[in-house]
Parts: sequence; structure tokens; C-alpha cells
Amino acid sequence: MIHRAGAARTAALAVPLPASLELGPCYQYCEALVRARHHNYPVASMFARSELRKHIFALFAFVRVADDFADEAAYEGRRARELDRWEEQLRDAYRGKAAHPVFVALIDTVDKFELPITEFTELLSGFRTDLERRRYATFDELRSYTRQAAEPIGRLWLYIAGYRAPELQAYADDLSTAVAVARLIQDVPADWERGRVYLPAEDLRHFGVSEADLAARRANRAVGALVRYEVARTRALFERARPLVDQVGPDLAVELALTWHGGMRILDKIAAAGERLFAERPSLTQIDKAIVVARSVAWRGETLPPRTMHLLQRLRGE
Repeated sequence: MIHRAGAARTAALAVPLPASLELGPCYQYCEALVRARHHNYPVASMFARSELRKHIFALFAFVRVADDFADEAAYEGRRARELDRWEEQLRDAYRGKAAHPVFVALIDTVDKFELPITEFTELLSGFRTDLERRRYATFDELRSYTRQAAEPIGRLWLYIAGYRAPELQAYADDLSTAVAVARLIQDVPADWERGRVYLPAEDLRHFGVSEADLAARRANRAVGALVRYEVARTRALFERARPLVDQVGPDLAVELALTWHGGMRILDKIAAAGERLFAERPSLTQIDKAIVVARSVAWRGETLPPRTMHLLQRLRGE
């Protein structure tokens, strides 16, 4: 699974439903859903324009629930049916009918920013792909997958901030795929346990790495060479996306910089794991996250409040 919505914090994935379907509690429910996941980058951080944050939570909550349908053990045997029902509720919401808190919040966001339904249905198509496909022969095939499973999120992010220029959307596509691929490399062992291999077969073959190496969690030079290559290609995707942060306004720039630096930082951790990648899952520490924040803020020349700067300095040991 691509883990677009992050890795679960605990085995208990349920978030209590709100007591009513009033708009405020529904947005709060969306926020709780999103915060119940670990991410390599903050979602709706304090740097995003305040009036955008709840809408970002609504977008990611829609993805989070669909992610669970496609991947969590609780839905085994009924994944496709749950995704179909989720799409039916999406289409009902676009007709003005919402009976689930995510869709109550989402349709408010959709109406406010005139979001097209196609981005949401593309995402659901990506989740359905995970139910049907377990291997990818080439990176081009993997990129076809991320065009559905990841790239619509970046475009929706831009839409709610008022950016619709095609060149910005192209940068956002690269950023979304880069983030997704970094996560896939990070989660190679976990995906193997689920019966999925996202590393392209042509790459495994080229570097002399077999699925038996994955199964045995082997650490050797061939795995190290493969990891260096995958990291280098994914860094190139992040670099292709880099102009996006420079071209959007301050309402979204730091949020996107956090995503960019968070992805690049996890690639640093993956590179450090190297030939041990199949045996251990790289992750970001609190110090890593502090570095990501500091770099992201410095990129745009923003000034943090003194208390926040003090906390960052403590985390970094300065």
C-alpha cells in the first residue's frame, strides 16, 4: 500500500464519530482522523493559512478512510465493496447529500473552492489498483500508479489555495509522486509482508536483488546499490518539484517546503540504512523533524516565534 495518508499510530484505528453532523464537529472529526497517523511531513501545520487548515484536514480525511479500506486487516474480504460505498457517498455529496462527517466537511470544502470530482475518483481508482496489483515491472508502470494514487492530492492542495496554473500542477505532480515513492522505499519490508513489491522488477534484476532477498531481509552490497539508485531517482523527482515552493505565495509555501524537506530527510535516512533497508524501517526522529521545520522556514525567510525557535534549538542540541 502506498500509505498516502501516513502510517497508523496505533492498532486502534477507530476515531469516535461526532455527536452530530453539524459542520464544526465534522471538521474536528476530520482533523482527528488525520492526526491519528504518522507522516514524514506535517499536514495542515501552523504555517498554512489558518482558514485553509480545516479544508486540508477534510481532503486528507477522505484519503485516510479510503486508505484504511484498501489496507487495514479489519476490511479484509470487503475492501472493494467498502471503496465502492465510499465512492457512492462521494457522488451523493456532490449532489448535496452527506450522511457521514467526512463528507459533510468535504462538500463544504468542495463548494467553497469548486473542486472537481475527478481528482477524488482518480484517488479511489488508485486504491482499487492496490487490491488488484502486487508487482510493477518498470518505474513507468509505478509512475502510472502514483498518477492515480498520489498526484491528485497535490493538485487538490493547490486548488484550495487558489492555484490552478498548469505549470504549478506539473510541479505538484512531481512532488506528490516523490513523496509517495519515498514512502514506498521506506516501507519495503512492511509491504512485503502484505504481499506487495513496489520496487520495479527491472531495478531488482539490474542490481541482482531477488524477492528471496526481500523475504530473508538480507543485507548485502547488491541491496545497498539498489537503495542508492532508488534514493537518487527519488531525489531527482523532488528537485523537479522544487520550483513549486518558490512560486506559490506565503499562504502555502512553508507547508509545501515542509513536505519537500520531510521527503528529502526520509531519503537521507533511507540512504543511511543502505544495505540494511530490508531489515529495518527508517523513520524520522524529533530532531529530524526539527531540522525539517528549520530548513523549511529558512527557505522562505519566515520568522518563527521566539518560543518555537527555542524549542527547535533544544531539539537540535544548539
